[in-house]
Amino acid sequence: MKKAFPYRLYLVLSEQSCVHHDCIQVAEQAVAGGVDIVQLREKNVSKAVLMEKALRLQEVLSKYHVPLIINDDLEIAQAVNAFGIHVGNNDRSPTYIRAAWASCQSLGYSIETLEQVCNAEAMQSDYLGISPVFSTPTKTDTITEWGLAGVQQIRALTEKPLVAIGRMNADNAYEVIRAGADTIAVVSAICGATHPMKAAFEIRNQIEKAL
Repeated sequence: MKKAFPYRLYLVLSEQSCVHHDCIQVAEQAVAGGVDIVQLREKNVSKAVLMEKALRLQEVLSKYHVPLIINDDLEIAQAVNAFGIHVGNNDRSPTYIRAAWASCQSLGYSIETLEQVCNAEAMQSDYLGISPVFSTPTKTDTITEWGLAGVQQIRALTEKPLVAIGRMNADNAYEVIRAGADTIAVVSAICGATHPMKAAFEIRNQIEKAL
């Protein structure tokens, strides 16, 4: 039976990706537009800066009962009492995280090859990140550009919730959900928007139409 993952629009946030507003403002506006889960992904900042940003973001999101996911950093995720963590293939493994953080409520794992879909690490995860569906300048260290056919292939192999990321926007969210994704994860289409709330609303509307 497919495990429930009730989140439909997943914002992946970094200061660098936020063009017109502070990242905390972007998060709050995006939540107002329909984002229901947020990941903080900061690759090039100090621990102290990441901690401060995570705490600020957690404070804002908690007002709206929106869960916070931390990318990669187990210590920060635990320290700020995040809802969960998302890891890739060059990070600490889901198996390690399960052992080290028993109270983790959501553990995401990025899939880059079909062989990974049913491996031991995927089995430890709560959802699988399909990364990227379409190639994107915000994530260059990936192997496979999945496309719609790849989403369909992965859907046929697993009942795990699938979170699609990689150039997601209002123009393709509908077809990606129809191909088998449960959730659309967005970076630039919301973070780079002049009006993040409007951008989030438009994407969420396409997701709801597809369900």
